[in-house]
Amino acid sequence: MSSETTHLVVQSPALSAEAVEQAAAVAMANGSFRINATAVRLTDVATDEQTRRDVREWCAQAGVDYAYVPARHRLADYKVLAMDMDSTLINIECIDEIADFIGKKAQVAAITEAAMRGEIRDFSESLRRRVALLEGTPSEALERVYEDRLRLNPGAEKLVEQAHAAGLKVLLVSGGFTYFTDRLRERLSLDAAHANVLEIDNGVLTGRVLGDIVDAYGKALHLREFAQRHGARNEQIIAIGDGANDLQMLGLAGISVAYRAKPVVREQTRYALSHSGLDGVLNWFET
Repeated sequence: MSSETTHLVVQSPALSAEAVEQAAAVAMANGSFRINATAVRLTDVATDEQTRRDVREWCAQAGVDYAYVPARHRLADYKVLAMDMDSTLINIECIDEIADFIGKKAQVAAITEAAMRGEIRDFSESLRRRVALLEGTPSEALERVYEDRLRLNPGAEKLVEQAHAAGLKVLLVSGGFTYFTDRLRERLSLDAAHANVLEIDNGVLTGRVLGDIVDAYGKALHLREFAQRHGARNEQIIAIGDGANDLQMLGLAGISVAYRAKPVVREQTRYALSHSGLDGVLNWFET
């Protein structure tokens, strides 16, 4: 098997044998190998532009994630895994849930959505506007959000564990808040985490952020410095995100992944997981 051989990994939570047969026919695969209950590797597929277009359209209609990968592609060939937090590693936008405690979720969430879609170009300004709306919120709301509402997205723990096992260093970099990233760093034994610091005075949020804001540029800067520290070239980076604020970070990575992402992100990343869990990334590699 030549080094130019390309495989196609197709996956979804309910990947039927019939769907696999259809995908193999569309991709003109020479063989198939079932990775697990939710993923199949189609071997030696056609890679011409028309076939790729047909695969993309079929997968979109069938609700199946797909990824073209080279043969003998190993996770251990990479050195860094970087992830966004809100709506990527975890299931919520923390700032929206904090705002819910003071009846301002709709106001804050509208700004969050516009920023994630890329409609608000200045993330720092959008964050300041949202945080200002939190003024007077009891700091206990942060603990309530973490304990009662924050959940890891499907496959998060497995992805981090296997990345560490393969020798990768894992970075969490967020436009959210250190209150949450610090806890997740400890909980998942992450190698580093960066986010924004909420100012708290006398047990209440002041409506301000302390220090430099981790915006799109800040995320990319943290990833670049982290990669350099661990001797990783750009092509040895895997980065995962869902919003426009992640695009600069994703642009540094050899494997850029749009996870349940906004269209503006899916259009500018190499891979997308719209149906599978975060551990779907692992299915792209051979052991």
